[in-house]
Amino acid sequence: MSSPAKPILEEMLLKLGFPATILEQTLDDGPLLEIQCEDAGRLIGRQGQTLTDLQYITNRILFQKDKTSPKVTVDVGGYRTQSRDALVKKAQEAAEKVRRWGDVVELEPLSAFDRRIVHSTLKDDPDIETHSVEIEDSEKKVILLRPKIKRG
Repeated sequence: MSSPAKPILEEMLLKLGFPATILEQTLDDGPLLEIQCEDAGRLIGRQGQTLTDLQYITNRILFQKDKTSPKVTVDVGGYRTQSRDALVKKAQEAAEKVRRWGDVVELEPLSAFDRRIVHSTLKDDPDIETHSVEIEDSEKKVILLRPKIKRG
């Protein structure tokens, strides 16, 4: 079954001047729309910002039409998949440092999307807890990883 997000994204890309083919997959956490086009770099943008914005706008339009719609992930040329894999690896390495040294580890400022990936990666880790913390005088947030306090 096709997600209602696909025609929304197709129309948006057409109006932006990006003729593209969109392939849809169903993942555990919702639909994935994979954009295939000539100029993937322009759609990804600097540090994936344009891609993040496209995903945000698509989800906002979708939510306006149906408040029960699952969140859609938008990707171009496998960029999100590669970024996600790198972020999962970074989270696991940071968790290993916490385990080894017992110190708090702070990751660099991340988007809400990326913070959600880190939190979900480590949510079942019995030794590590994660917290998003706002940077003072900023709207950005970092994730702190620390040893989980054992109760019992």
